[in-house]
Amino acid sequence: MSGEDLYSGTESMRSGLELDADKVEAFFRENLQDFDGNAEITQFKGGQSNPTYKVSSGRKSWVIRRKPPGQLLPSAHAVDREFRVLTALGKTNVPVPKTHLLCMDEAILGTPFYVMDYVEGQVYWNALLPDASPDQRFQVFDSMNDSIAKLHQVDYESLELSDFGRPGNYVGRQLSRWGKQYRDADYEKIPEMDLLIEWLQERIPDQNQTSIVHGDYRLDNMIFDPRQNRVLAILDWELSTLGDPLADFAYHVMQWRVPMDLHRGIGGADLRSLGIPEEQSYLDSYCKRTGRTGIKDWEFYMVFSLFKMSAICYGILVRIHNGTAASEHAQQTGSLAQPFAKLGWEQVRQKKLD
Repeated sequence: MSGEDLYSGTESMRSGLELDADKVEAFFRENLQDFDGNAEITQFKGGQSNPTYKVSSGRKSWVIRRKPPGQLLPSAHAVDREFRVLTALGKTNVPVPKTHLLCMDEAILGTPFYVMDYVEGQVYWNALLPDASPDQRFQVFDSMNDSIAKLHQVDYESLELSDFGRPGNYVGRQLSRWGKQYRDADYEKIPEMDLLIEWLQERIPDQNQTSIVHGDYRLDNMIFDPRQNRVLAILDWELSTLGDPLADFAYHVMQWRVPMDLHRGIGGADLRSLGIPEEQSYLDSYCKRTGRTGIKDWEFYMVFSLFKMSAICYGILVRIHNGTAASEHAQQTGSLAQPFAKLGWEQVRQKKLD
């Protein structure tokens, strides 16, 4: 089953995640002036971490994004952080949905939630955009490049986001977090992961830039105008914080290094004939837009991105092993841990980075 089949569009609310329609209507009537009543509520197939719903009334639609029910880690699923950064970025040229309300009162819908506009447009799941022309593909990729460049140039202090994260040593902290999670897990180890952790720890670059980072900036976390092929809204800000913009950008560009048959990869594709920029061209565009002459430690950041992806997948493997994750999607994602670790170490060996 394709990503589009799994995650695109809406469906009936899933068992255990239903919203009380009467409470939704009462809340909307009280707080949204253009709500007409008679709401139709469906749940987006995506939004696996924070359940996400479409509320339609007449010609207008909104989105509810809520914290999932149950016992959670204190800092996880912080919808208030998502709402805060989205609301702040709404004052900038970064394309985001318009936010309306944040409700931390669990008596309303059972868990904290926020309301934002529903943005009509196209979500793409295949980075090769098989139904697009070369010109359309270039426009889509160029708009992604432009949007992340705009994000990384936002003056977060002027938006009162100075306390949205810890400036400095973003990569070091991420490496420590994911490395500790990997080493502490009571599960079969991956030799290439051990090699990557050691290699990365010895080469953490100086990080003298801090920006708002998205944390998971990829094609299917955006809504596009299908006519103008530009980003209308960037979604899924759960991992957003203050961090190293180069790490954020490299995680996005990682797909150029990932083979087409692995996971959202475009590596090995005939990019020129497809109209998709080559990695260096895409990097040059980002540098031009952000006023850089180049990125000194680019290969480090790419290896770090592959390590991070492997660590995330490994964490899912551990959850499957412990019985806290069992879905087909979880198993598919978890199985990527070793391939991504191997790919990361191949980058080190092939480019003779050691």
